[in-house]
Amino acid sequence: VQLVESGGGLVQAGASLRLSCAVSGRTFGTYTIGWFRQPPGKEREFVALIRRGFGSPSYADSVKGRFTISRDNAKNTVNLQMNSLKPEDTALYYCAAAPGSYVLSALWTTETYDYWGQGTLVTVSS
Repeated sequence: VQLVESGGGLVQAGASLRLSCAVSGRTFGTYTIGWFRQPPGKEREFVALIRRGFGSPSYADSVKGRFTISRDNAKNTVNLQMNSLKPEDTALYYCAAAPGSYVLSALWTTETYDYWGQGTLVTVSS
């Protein structure tokens, strides 16, 4: 399984960006896809996820109400729509895939995910 992120860039505070994660392989529907981010000098943190199949989303409190995750099983892609961006959203954003079934709390941690993309940089200026 390979994951490729795209859509990052430099924007001003209040702007929007849409990140995409393209996933190779014929078993896309069996993976939960998560988005994580790593701010400069900090550890990687959970942002959002969408469960396998037609599952429900989950968001970190810091992005709830501003970010929306969606998946297109026909196109093997997961999108992260980011609105009302803040300087503190500046980070390298990664998508990751977790096979199998997990409790929700496990899917908030990096250790649950087996496959990772290379990341796309989001910079929000004030």
